[in-house]
Amino acid sequence: MTETHYLADILILLAAAVIAVPLFQRLGLGSVLGYLAAGALVGPWGFGFIDQIEEIRYIAEFGVIFLLFIIGMELRPARLWAMRRMVFGLGTAQVMLTGLAIAGLALLFDQPPRTALIIGFGLALSSTAFGLQILTERGELGTERGQTAFSVLLLQDLAVVPLLALVSLLAADTALLEGIEFAILEATLVIAFVILAGRFFLSPVLRLVATSRTAEVFTAAALFAVLGTAWLMEEVGLSLALGAFLAGLMMANSHYRHQLIADIQPFRGILLGLFFMGVGMSVDFGLLGRQGMLIAGLVLGLLLIKSVILWVLCRIMGVATANATRVSLLLSQSGEFGFVLFGLAALSGILPEELFHMLTLLVALTMVTTPFMAKLGEYINRHLANIEDQHDVSTNHIIAGRPHVIIAGFGRVGRRVSKILQAGNVPYLAIDSNADRVLDGRREGFQVFYGDASQVDVLKAAGAGQAGVLVCTLDQTLPAVRLVNMLRQHYPEISIHARGRDWQHCEQLLKAGATIAISETLEASLQIGAAVLGTMGILEDDATELIESLRKKYYG
Repeated sequence: MTETHYLADILILLAAAVIAVPLFQRLGLGSVLGYLAAGALVGPWGFGFIDQIEEIRYIAEFGVIFLLFIIGMELRPARLWAMRRMVFGLGTAQVMLTGLAIAGLALLFDQPPRTALIIGFGLALSSTAFGLQILTERGELGTERGQTAFSVLLLQDLAVVPLLALVSLLAADTALLEGIEFAILEATLVIAFVILAGRFFLSPVLRLVATSRTAEVFTAAALFAVLGTAWLMEEVGLSLALGAFLAGLMMANSHYRHQLIADIQPFRGILLGLFFMGVGMSVDFGLLGRQGMLIAGLVLGLLLIKSVILWVLCRIMGVATANATRVSLLLSQSGEFGFVLFGLAALSGILPEELFHMLTLLVALTMVTTPFMAKLGEYINRHLANIEDQHDVSTNHIIAGRPHVIIAGFGRVGRRVSKILQAGNVPYLAIDSNADRVLDGRREGFQVFYGDASQVDVLKAAGAGQAGVLVCTLDQTLPAVRLVNMLRQHYPEISIHARGRDWQHCEQLLKAGATIAISETLEASLQIGAAVLGTMGILEDDATELIESLRKKYYG
């Protein structure tokens, strides 16, 4: 019966995710909010299909583990060292100042000093899973704001170690200094062991496994490395997520990093979605109904305190106003480690049971606000950017009456198209919602402006009515299709040239109204194939004819 029960729960969760996530993405609200809504609907305060929240949450923690592993893989040690000022400067200041500020307010509400400390520092931590997932979805992890947010989150993961030790020490009433010294020494030794093992032991083992040419064994080795490191870290009081991050960091320079990411990615996606659904299920709507006004005030107060403190610190550290605003709002929630910290404090007798439930609900509700706070950050950022002259979408450089080209998206492809148009003296302007790309592009002499190309007003300001061609170079599949569809509705005569990820994406773009859709993967393979044919002695005319026939076949 137990196995059947778990199978039914899994089917319910999968069905809820399949229905809710595409719907929320279609509405432009993002997948995270879709998972939260799905969890709330199937949980004990929704339709009540699932009531084993703790078991679901335990399994879902692996999603956070795999997320941190992949982040570590993509962040080279040299790059991490270059971020040390933001990690240890901004991150440490955020945890200390926010924790002490909230603890001070808890004292004003007649909480005992040790309880106030746990409340303050537990709520000071933000959600690594929510923050990084949103940054990853939007392709912003490599930007200034992405790196700033990641620096704060990384330091918070490191802070979990002394905070967990602090809970135990406050509960045991032992010598504080002696206990902390032992915890720090043990953590340092384990981290050093992991670094040495990763450098001198892991790569040879992976090389040996790879020679077996058995894909499932290689995947098993990758899972063992991630989970084994995470388990080792947890055994010495560190967080599972920090262990996974260190494992990824040690494999960042490995020859097998791309295969490892490909093997781990499917596990990360589904389990991280399960984590978000677990958060949605944990919202205690009963307590919310009994003390709704108090809880709403606490949620708003916490979001305000955390965002204001982080914004001020970001500005002190030299982060641009627009980026500081988006980072502070994105990380204004409390995080998953708050559940762990408050749970241990409740078991240790530091937190009364009623206060524990209140804090758990507070953490869950602030996490639910994350997608909305991120949207608010984008909205404020747009207005801040429009105030600055360098971000205004302007067509002053376009000669009246002469058709020009609008490029939606100034990533790798958009930048190259801009270079080609500049070389051919073709008037153009590019639009991108990434302020960093806009500033970099303008410094290099490109006609690129800040704006959201999916908004009709922005396209109108860019002169879409007089444009000859609009080039869509957006990397993400659904936003690109939505943009092409919207353009075709408002500007039925314009020629739309779209970049697709593959031929299936190109079919979607053509159905949405694109005049021409070019597949980046298909074109790359065709050109490589043509070069190989030439190298192997095939006549140029014959090779060209063959490639063209294949191109017509794939594009229909």
